[in-house]
Amino acid sequence: MTRALTMNDVLFAGIAIAAGLVAAFLLRMLLRWLGRHADRTQWRGDDVAVDALRMIAPWAALAGGAASAAAALPLTRTVQHNVNQVLTVLVIFAATLSVSRVVAGLVQSVTQSRSGVAGSATIFMNITRILVLAIGFLVVLQTLGISIAPMLTALGVGGLAVALALQDTLANLFAGIHILASKTVQPGDYIRLSSGEEGYVEDINWRQTTVRALSNNLVVIPNGQLAKTNMTNFMRPEQELTILVQAGVSYDSDLEQVERVTKEVVTEVMTEITGALPEHEPAVRFHTFGDSRIGFTVILGVGEFSDQYRIKHEFIKRLHRRYREEGIRIPSPARTVALQQGSVVFPQQRGTEPEPGDMTAFRPV
Repeated sequence: MTRALTMNDVLFAGIAIAAGLVAAFLLRMLLRWLGRHADRTQWRGDDVAVDALRMIAPWAALAGGAASAAAALPLTRTVQHNVNQVLTVLVIFAATLSVSRVVAGLVQSVTQSRSGVAGSATIFMNITRILVLAIGFLVVLQTLGISIAPMLTALGVGGLAVALALQDTLANLFAGIHILASKTVQPGDYIRLSSGEEGYVEDINWRQTTVRALSNNLVVIPNGQLAKTNMTNFMRPEQELTILVQAGVSYDSDLEQVERVTKEVVTEVMTEITGALPEHEPAVRFHTFGDSRIGFTVILGVGEFSDQYRIKHEFIKRLHRRYREEGIRIPSPARTVALQQGSVVFPQQRGTEPEPGDMTAFRPV
């Protein structure tokens, strides 16, 4: 049996709740000030920590004020226990969300700060959030006095059935983890599949990989298909690459002059065009005696895959202009067709005769 409610009990309870509200307000203002200072630093971990504390600190202050108010009131033991459990569950729930945001933010910060790791891939962040939320849910159940052992057993048996029903989804999930762990593909890489799809990898999540083509369209590829197909990664092992441009000159050209002029154009393009490699050494390789010209290959250096189109464009324009100025001729293919005197007879349909002036059948003289 509890005592009667007095005015002092109400006053103490009101003071406790007011103190909790004031503490929550002050904590929110303090964390906002800390957040502005954290934005000025280069490390993203302090931003994540302050952002997470903005959620849990005010709720913890409110829960503490409510718990103090409940303790000041003459409540029965059962009501007091229920109030404490509800407040505890709220604090655990807020703490779980905060911890999940902190851990996911730190994972993203670490992956973005290290080359060769899944920079913007969400698969690791999602897995981290799910694990933290699952642990928080189990802690809540344990706090409420619910045994989690039978639940874990049931989840183990049910998980087998779910795994059999979701084979494709799980295959894509583990394929995505394998792709990221092996570092064969990372967000930002330019890839080309044997089936023809190509573009920059935007993201790798738990089910699919998103690729942005040069046309700015998004291509969605299941992780399982990406893991099984033949693929060329133009960013691995390094981003810089060389491209080949085929050309040819006439047989009466001075090949020494052709090589010298071509190398001068290559050097000019490498130093003036954005995306080219200024330290690239010009290279010209003659390789073919063709029908009407001597063929050769020009090797250019580019910073990344998409730069090659602009560099080829400028190189061909400048090379063509220099060849015209130097009198170097680029022959066009020519074919000579020999006509032999003879007769050509087109067959006529049965039962028809040629009309006067009809040239369907003729015999040249």
